Amino acid sequence: MSNPADFINQHISQRLANRRTLLSNRTDLPVYGQLTQMIGLTLEAVGCPAPIGSRCLVATHDKDYIEAEIVGFNKEKTYLMATEALHGLQAGAQVIPQAKMTEVPVGEALLGRIVDGTGTPLDGGAPILAEQYYPLQSSSLNPLARQPIRQPLDVGVRAINSMLSVGMGQRLGLFAGSGVGKSVLLSMMTRFTNADVIVVGLIGERGREVKEFIEENLGAEGLARSVIVAAPADTTPLMRLHGAMFATSVAEYFRDQGANVLLLMDSLTRFAQAQRELSLAIGEPPATKGYTPSVFAKLNSLVERAGSSLDGKGSITAFYTVLTEGDDQQDPIADAARAILDGHIVLSRSLAEAGHYPAIDIDASISRVMEKVVSPEFLAAALELKKLYAKYQQNKDLITVGAYVKGTDPEIDKAIYFMPMIEAFLQQSISEQVDMMTSQQTLLQLVTQIRGMSHGESKALSPNNPVG
Repeated sequence: MSNPADFINQHISQRLANRRTLLSNRTDLPVYGQLTQMIGLTLEAVGCPAPIGSRCLVATHDKDYIEAEIVGFNKEKTYLMATEALHGLQAGAQVIPQAKMTEVPVGEALLGRIVDGTGTPLDGGAPILAEQYYPLQSSSLNPLARQPIRQPLDVGVRAINSMLSVGMGQRLGLFAGSGVGKSVLLSMMTRFTNADVIVVGLIGERGREVKEFIEENLGAEGLARSVIVAAPADTTPLMRLHGAMFATSVAEYFRDQGANVLLLMDSLTRFAQAQRELSLAIGEPPATKGYTPSVFAKLNSLVERAGSSLDGKGSITAFYTVLTEGDDQQDPIADAARAILDGHIVLSRSLAEAGHYPAIDIDASISRVMEKVVSPEFLAAALELKKLYAKYQQNKDLITVGAYVKGTDPEIDKAIYFMPMIEAFLQQSISEQVDMMTSQQTLLQLVTQIRGMSHGESKALSPNNPVG
């Protein structure tokens, strides 16, 4: 018979091995939190530890579930914001954390489709068959590793192509009040640009305007190479945030495939307002005109995701519309957007009321990369035309009331003479497409005529025969 001690040791070792096997095969017990409070759109729960940005399911009284996202915490309390309309909730309801962070579907299947902030089709078509999933909130690229902006992007609008030339990878703001042609200008760029893919984010717009933009402004031709992400005004603040982030994620996917993407976000202001609603709901104190500090941080993180790629094979050129309430250019969001963007295009109400479309105020607008993407000759011509335009605007009141005496200032005389041609050059109908080359040639032709007048050739010019 063997040693009793060896037998006991062997028996204990066997039992320990069996226990290790059982422990390695066990499944984790589900963790359920509990809903303790609901104020407005904000839910408060306890007992559900999970990271910021992760999803939870909240049980309703009719044995259904509402999806929510964790947006903050305070000690043992967790704050959630629902991604859909709230209904059927009661105190003590189960809150079930989900394992993975928020990801969104991306791929070629999205082209020509209209989806919401989660990728769910709104156009009545088949479900999206995603080729990949991208994180909803990705980090921006290393600024030192980005390729510099050197190639122009044709947007098909003469005033922008010539006076405010856009580079591939540039981020611009489109500053406008209500009813000055912002949506029309966006639709023109969508249909006329030479970008490979267009991604349009309609954030916080009225539902009627979403339908009108797609059917009347965009049309079937524009939709065919576009992805439309719509998060109307009646959706939750979280879904409006997700709509803007989803549109950016889709643009990042196509950029990573080597495509030059045009991202149109309408509007950055509604995105900021959604973040303000969310942050105020969880107790963040307001700072500037009711906007919380996190609003401005979110603006930076969203905008910095656009731009050129690391290898130079793809780019995201972005236009973000900024609503200027009461045409106030010093609105906090407008002021912050000007500081972080690579240029701004201002639409003027007075020009729109005068029937001047697109109502771009050349004096107040600027493209900070124009000198990098056009020739010195063309840049000089654009600056010369802008200077003459500004000269007329500075003296417009005197000219209008007849207080200016002809011959007092040769530059003003020249501005008065050429103003009909300049206005005709800057205007364009919604159905007219003017490519980059034609825009440049027309500008050079007009500036040549202006220079000719200073050499005594005014008799050969006729203001009744405007250029463009």
